[in-house]
Amino acid sequence: MPSNAGQRSHDDKNAAPPLPAPLQVPVADSHTHLDMQSGTVEEGLAKAASVGVTTVVQVGCDIKGSQWAAEIAAAHENVHATVALHPNEGPRIVHGDPDGWSRQGARQPGGDAALDEALAEIDRLAGLPQVKGVGETGLDYFRTGPEGKAAQERSFRAHIEIAKRHGKALVIHDRDAHADVLRILAEEGAPERTVFHCYSGDADMAGICAREGYFMSFAGNVTFKNAQNLRDAVAVAPLELLLVETDAPFLTPAPYRGRPNAPYLIPVTVRAMAAVRGIGEDALATALGANTARAFDY
Repeated sequence: MPSNAGQRSHDDKNAAPPLPAPLQVPVADSHTHLDMQSGTVEEGLAKAASVGVTTVVQVGCDIKGSQWAAEIAAAHENVHATVALHPNEGPRIVHGDPDGWSRQGARQPGGDAALDEALAEIDRLAGLPQVKGVGETGLDYFRTGPEGKAAQERSFRAHIEIAKRHGKALVIHDRDAHADVLRILAEEGAPERTVFHCYSGDADMAGICAREGYFMSFAGNVTFKNAQNLRDAVAVAPLELLLVETDAPFLTPAPYRGRPNAPYLIPVTVRAMAAVRGIGEDALATALGANTARAFDY
């Protein structure tokens, strides 16, 4: 083994995956975080466009990120923005924990007034024409312990109201919280266009989403060996409610799992979804492109 073999192996794990073969029918990345990816926005968009990913939805997760998303969308016609406080932001704001909510509790109480102030800024941003959605919002019981549930729910309900009032899509983050997310949507009344980002349910939940007309967006984890529940959902979800996303820089599809993700890798996931559905990639890409435009009204 050469003396530098170990270092090269480590470097390879951090290297960007190669360009996939281009899609012949353009699609959109319905959920990405360009602000967390390497390189410039222009470089990322050009790389994506070179393989047929011609549109991206840039998603905000906090005040600063949502403001940035709105600015980037205003500057690029092929970028659309969504704005929100991520589910984990509500507890952080209410409990004054700048380093993140911990299951052991927060350190410096902040109060509901701070959350109201943050929500007011999201409301303002949601009124901008380049902002096409409110999200990612929802519930996350994986990172936030039971002490944070009340703040998460209050924030989620507020985001639903903002989305409906502005006529924007609602983009949902649902982690280990399926029943409560569906319950709150039913109680509040879901917006006309509701998207389950990085869909994480099973085929039965896909049936519920289908009956309600919710879009289901699948990310690179649909290619993971342990994700049969996601493939089962792809198989049964109505074609007209399917979306595709990267959630980049996270959830890089196999065989590149663990390496940096970016919108240009969408074709890998599209082809995996097409194989599950038993249809051609062009047919699926045509549906995905139309669905994303309909979901985000662009």
